[in-house]
Amino acid sequence: MLIPCHGIVCNIVNVCLIEAIRHSIYENGLDFIINFAMTADTGTRRRADDQHFARKTIGGLTVIVPAYNEADHIADTVRSLQNQSVHVEEIIVVDDCSTDGTGDAARACGVTVIRPSRNTGTKAGAQNFALERVRTDFTMALDADTTLAPNAIELLLKAFDQPEVAAACGFVVPRHVRSLWERGRYIEYLFAFTFYKPIQDYYEKPLISSGCFSIYRTSILEANKGWSSRTMAEDMDLTWSFYQSEHSVRFVPDAVCYPIEPHDFSFMRKQLKRWSHGFIQNVELHWKAVLEIRYLRTLVGLAMLDATVASLAFLVLIPLLSIFVSPLFLLGYIIDAPAVLVPVLIKAYGRGEFWRALASFPAFLVLRMVNAVFFLEAFWTELFLRQPLRVYEKGH
Repeated sequence: MLIPCHGIVCNIVNVCLIEAIRHSIYENGLDFIINFAMTADTGTRRRADDQHFARKTIGGLTVIVPAYNEADHIADTVRSLQNQSVHVEEIIVVDDCSTDGTGDAARACGVTVIRPSRNTGTKAGAQNFALERVRTDFTMALDADTTLAPNAIELLLKAFDQPEVAAACGFVVPRHVRSLWERGRYIEYLFAFTFYKPIQDYYEKPLISSGCFSIYRTSILEANKGWSSRTMAEDMDLTWSFYQSEHSVRFVPDAVCYPIEPHDFSFMRKQLKRWSHGFIQNVELHWKAVLEIRYLRTLVGLAMLDATVASLAFLVLIPLLSIFVSPLFLLGYIIDAPAVLVPVLIKAYGRGEFWRALASFPAFLVLRMVNAVFFLEAFWTELFLRQPLRVYEKGH
């Protein structure tokens, strides 16, 4: 999942992060500049002298692919796993009582397919059903609609040369960028994974090890009893639990995955509802522990501030000011556009996608307004009405 930057206090967040960087430069000197530049651009060159680490991994890797009615996509996902630059010990597709032949499609690709006696109800439940079968040192979770760059696993495994690393995640780019919603999500991802994630990774505290594509150290994952279904955001819950047990998580920007994002409002609505409620649920669940973890408490606090203040500003304050004071206040909807657009266009240019990003930016402005509505609904429902979301709806 992703906690998107809503925008109006994006500048506040940016200033705070820049101040954190300034403070680190003051304390750590040139080492910080060198390390940050290495991570912010193409990522993990810290271990450039160890090009074969993934091939030397003891115990191998098992991939868990939870799937419900993914017959149209599962073959592409499996093939991308089978064509990786490193060997995968076993690929386990959890056919979570699909009704469209997902299990048969996966079985035809030559992978292990398991099916619970009844639908588990959540992605976490499906992944835990497969975790019992894992015998390798590393476990990977991959969404059934997500494909990987050919070297994605090899690059991600390099993060585990440090024994305290519990999980590692990669760069996420939507596979299709056609509809309004896909374009908005494309900009969100480019901004989040280009600007925020490298800074978070410097402190070894990514806010989330993305559920669509992450590798875990199996022993630590099992010590945490796998993925919990107590919130709608099992990836965030697990990530914060790792930090509480003094483990670290890494972000590897060169390891790229390509999920299928919601193409219409019906699917986007389900995803945004789940993500918004999941974030609030995790803050409520972990807040005491988060307060004890340096940097994470700042990160979570800024995310909460961004989501609540920006949402209220977009939906209430700016309209009222533009009606009763001056229409010029409507500029508040785009005043932070350069802070988002510049890093996005720089990254897009490097990917040969400059014009795609520029053309997609208006869709981002629409999507963040919709984000604001769903976040405020989750905030009110979870914290004031005390009606937590418990039904997991598939969101693509």
